[in-house]
Amino acid sequence: MNRFRHLSVAAAFVAALLFASVLVARGADAASKSSPKQVVLTGQSAFTDAAHESPGTRRHLTVADLPAPAPDQSVDNGPTVVPRPANAWPIAPKGFKVELYATGLDNPRLIRFAPNGDLFLAESYSGKIKVFRGVDAQGHPKQVSEFASGLALPFGIAFYPGGANPQWVYIGDTDAIVRFPYHNGDLVASGPKQEIAQLPGYGRLRGGGHWTRDLVFTKDGSKLLASVGSHSNVDDPDTHPEEFHRADVLEFTPEGKFIKIYAWGLRNCVGEAINPITGELWCSTNERDALGNNLVPDYVTHVQEGGFYGWPWWYMGPHQDPRHEGKHPELKDKVITPDVILQPHFASLEMTFYEGSQFPAEYKGDGFAAEHGSWNRAQRSGYEVIRLPMHNGHATGEYEDFLTGFTVGNGDGDVWGRPVGVAVAPDGSLFVTDDGSRSIWHVIYTGSRD
Repeated sequence: MNRFRHLSVAAAFVAALLFASVLVARGADAASKSSPKQVVLTGQSAFTDAAHESPGTRRHLTVADLPAPAPDQSVDNGPTVVPRPANAWPIAPKGFKVELYATGLDNPRLIRFAPNGDLFLAESYSGKIKVFRGVDAQGHPKQVSEFASGLALPFGIAFYPGGANPQWVYIGDTDAIVRFPYHNGDLVASGPKQEIAQLPGYGRLRGGGHWTRDLVFTKDGSKLLASVGSHSNVDDPDTHPEEFHRADVLEFTPEGKFIKIYAWGLRNCVGEAINPITGELWCSTNERDALGNNLVPDYVTHVQEGGFYGWPWWYMGPHQDPRHEGKHPELKDKVITPDVILQPHFASLEMTFYEGSQFPAEYKGDGFAAEHGSWNRAQRSGYEVIRLPMHNGHATGEYEDFLTGFTVGNGDGDVWGRPVGVAVAPDGSLFVTDDGSRSIWHVIYTGSRD
């Protein structure tokens, strides 16, 4: 009798295991349907253009994928910006919707949120800083105000000290760091600007260098970091004095006293951000042109204090620019390879980290960067906002198309939108500036992506 009882118990146990395995299999099947395995394009397949950008597509480029220099491939393929077609709209991943927050702006560039939730915007060419407050029932700002004017190509915006009650708003003019007295809720500067430091200024692309100057404070608030792009594409600083203190991140005290070059060899660190987990400085960087269709890639990376990133003699680790053959061999092994290699000529601009809770949980801690779009590439690329997957504050090396649709037709011709700025609102939604359509877009997560 005991023998049969044991056999019955064993049979029941086996049956339970089989039933559980069926449930697990069904659960796994359901999970695979609701969350398909992420496809990551690698190698030569990862080089892409605007015609093949779509939300959710991931790519992972490495230095092993880089071609040899081919200057003869370089082209002048700048975009023609046209009015937004009636049926054109930014395309976000499933579960997200995009609203037009504001339009008719004058060269909307970098954006940052004040601690009280007001959105500050640099209208660079008009020399203005504007403030947008709230979102009304139609998805538009409840109030718009001109905070300051008469600035010199303003770009970077930073609030100091950190926390809920800043006393100053700092602005990165092209030739100086200035600040205005500020208290929560100020829609207009309550006092005149104070110039606290001079910067190497001006310059335009295709004949005069980079003019944007971003600003961030270190996590502890003790240092102010200012990014200054190169004056040229690839001029040797040894023989071109106009490159002094350019292609650098410069370190200042909050009062504006210059301390040192924080990092160097970054051709144009357009967008700066402090990683909220690691406290590290990150840069969204434009690399050099005229070395070929797929050289040199732009990148987003954490920035090491004292680190050298190659410009102009080297790039992407120990790759020498043939225009500087034989120069500075002692720097070859000091070139830092960036964390996330992007498409060449992407024109990566402002970046930010997602600390909100409105988006799905897997977005927490990830980065976002605006890709203004190429000119020195046969296949048009960029014209999108990308997501930078992170793990415990460190990049995986991949990037993902997040907000696309800014080009006309198949993506090889005209464009109507060019993303510049990205900022996370206090409610966890994302705001994006676009100086092509002169607009600010609002990206909101609305529900399941199934």
